[in-house]
Amino acid sequence: YTVYVLERPHRRGEDLELREERGADSQRLPHRLQTPRRVREACTRADLIQACTRSALIQLKTMPHQKRQFENGEIYHITVRRIGNELLSGDEQDLYRLIYGIYEFNNAKHVSIARRRQQRASFKKAVLGQTSYESVLGQTSYTAVEQDKRDKVVEVLAFALMPNHIHLLVRQLVNNGVSIFMQKFGSGYATWFKEKYNQKGKGHFFTARFNAVRIEDNEQLRTVLVYIFTNPVALIEPGWKERGVASIEKSIEFLEQKYRWSSYWDCLGKKNFPSIIEKEKDFVLEMLGGPEGCKKAVDGWIKYKGELRRLLAKSFTIKIINQLE
Repeated sequence: YTVYVLERPHRRGEDLELREERGADSQRLPHRLQTPRRVREACTRADLIQACTRSALIQLKTMPHQKRQFENGEIYHITVRRIGNELLSGDEQDLYRLIYGIYEFNNAKHVSIARRRQQRASFKKAVLGQTSYESVLGQTSYTAVEQDKRDKVVEVLAFALMPNHIHLLVRQLVNNGVSIFMQKFGSGYATWFKEKYNQKGKGHFFTARFNAVRIEDNEQLRTVLVYIFTNPVALIEPGWKERGVASIEKSIEFLEQKYRWSSYWDCLGKKNFPSIIEKEKDFVLEMLGGPEGCKKAVDGWIKYKGELRRLLAKSFTIKIINQLE
C-alpha cells in the first residue's frame, strides 16, 4: 500500500504537508486542521483521512494534468487502458460494441447510440436482410456500407483491441479532435459497460489520461503500424516482445486467420470492419507498400522475433554450460 507522512509544521502559520513517500504527489492541508501537538507518523491513506476528519471534512485533491495540445493534420499513436488492468470486455458482444464506438463516436455532432443502432439495423435489413448486432459493422460487401454522414474529428488509420487496453492510430482533423473523440469514446463505452454489468457505482473505467505519441516521420509511422498489427501476438505468446516468438508459423496464422479485432485484416484485403478503415487504409497501404508489403512487414517482424528467441535460447544454453564447467 502507499505510505503517507503527516507532519506538523515548525511555524504556526504554515500548512501541514502531505507527502507521498514514493514521490508521486504532494499536497497541503489547511492550518485549521492542524493537531494541537507535533505529529509525525506513517499511515495509510485511509488512516490519514480518518485522523484529519475528526473536526472537519477533508478532500484530497490531485494536481491537475497539464492540457495537451494536438495539432490538426498530425498523426498520434494512442493507447487507452482500463483502470487496474482489468478486462475491457466480458464477451464478444462487448468487443463489437468497442468497434462500434470507434466508428460512431468519431463525430463532432451529438451521438445517440440507440438511435444509430436502429438506423443501421434498418439499413442492413433492407440491403442484406441482416439484423443482428454483430453484423452492424462487419459488412461482407463494400456496396453494403451505409453512407457516412458523420462530421469526423479524426481519421482512424489503424486499431487493435487487447484484453485490457486499446491501440489507436489517428490523424486529427479539427481543433481538439483527438480529445473530443477520446472523451466521447471513453465515456460512451464505460457507461454502456457499467449498465450491462451493473457496475454503475464503481467509479472511473479507463485510466484518467490516455497515452498519446506524435508520429514524427514515415519511418516511425511504419514502425508503429507494424507494432499495432502485431500486438495481439501477446495473446498466444506472452512476453514475446522481450523473449521472442516460439512459433513463427503459429503467430502469423493467428494474426491472419484467427484474431479479427484489429484493422489488420482490412489492410490485407479481407473486409472485416470496412466502415471504420475502408477509406483511411489507402494511406496506410501506401506507407507499407500495399497489402503484400503490409503482410511482408508484419511477417518480417515476427520472423525477427523468432530468430531472437533462438539466439536467446542458444545464449542461455551456452551460459549454463559455462557455469557447469
